[in-house]
Amino acid sequence: MKALELTANEVRVLGALVEKDRTTPDSYPLSTNALVAACNQKTSRDPVLSLSAADVDAAMLELRQRELARTVKGAGERSYKHRHVFQAALNLDDEQVSLLAVLMLRGPQTPGELRTRTERYVSFAGTEEVERALGHLASRPEPLVRNLGRGPGQSQDRWIHLLADVDADAPDAEGPAAERAVEPAVAPTEEPRQSGLASAPPTATSLGPAATSAAAAPAGEVAQLRAEVVELRQLVEQLYDQLGVDLPDDESE
Repeated sequence: MKALELTANEVRVLGALVEKDRTTPDSYPLSTNALVAACNQKTSRDPVLSLSAADVDAAMLELRQRELARTVKGAGERSYKHRHVFQAALNLDDEQVSLLAVLMLRGPQTPGELRTRTERYVSFAGTEEVERALGHLASRPEPLVRNLGRGPGQSQDRWIHLLADVDADAPDAEGPAAERAVEPAVAPTEEPRQSGLASAPPTATSLGPAATSAAAAPAGEVAQLRAEVVELRQLVEQLYDQLGVDLPDDESE
């Protein structure tokens, strides 16, 4: 299958333009500085990038040549601003362009994750509607998304966009650490270092009832708990994003 073969920078710029068009229309289209900030957000981005104004301008040049974006200057305005024409160029509906934008900004995701993360873009009644829209995108003459299947411990398939030059036969790429496959409840221990006392490796029992329960819990229950943690994290990210505040980095060791 031949994709649009956008670069990583072009994907990020295009995704950021669609996001701001759908979620903050009053401040759209975007100046170069605003677009740089949107591309480099620390929230709702995977991976987090650090693009320069030159990087963004170069990506916009390519997107204009592909007729996926435009740079305009309104009457009475001092600076040029950037906008996408992605939805019209590919004949996408609101649901489809919203799903693609989130996939471009955050990598492979399940229908449940996509439904949560597109709430500010468009309203899906349920994951069935998300899956239906993904199916339309996947069944186009030149598919725009692909089903990667389920990873270990996952209850839903993950989907990826095909706008970049990706290997459609490659295995599922890893997502954020909190969304990866379930790990053992008790990690292997290392030999004690610089300690005069011999210590036995901790077991689930020695760590208390909570650890014992976690160790004994079926993989499906652990996966469900992790999914709930991810959803809570997403809600926090959305709140910080709406307030225009960067989510504090995790400083725990």
